[in-house]
Amino acid sequence: MSKHFEYAAQGVCSSRIILDIDGDTIENMQVINGCNGNLKGISALVKGRKADEVINALEGITCGAKPTSCPDQIARALKSYLAQQ
Repeated sequence: MSKHFEYAAQGVCSSRIILDIDGDTIENMQVINGCNGNLKGISALVKGRKADEVINALEGITCGAKPTSCPDQIARALKSYLAQQ
């Protein structure tokens, strides 16, 4: 059974990351605000993948001079979810 998890993004254009996760597998992800097409594409790519796999791929990515990015915030959201399990 999947769990619904919401994360408030910080330091990026996106404001919220909404995840539906079954165990450690991402069933669905929606990112509110940000670069619409790119974030829809990332959402499609992470669907069906394990949280740790996505964290390893996205963690530490920056956006311009910012110390974070929307992909990095997705990794942080997943880490936050896993820490609560």
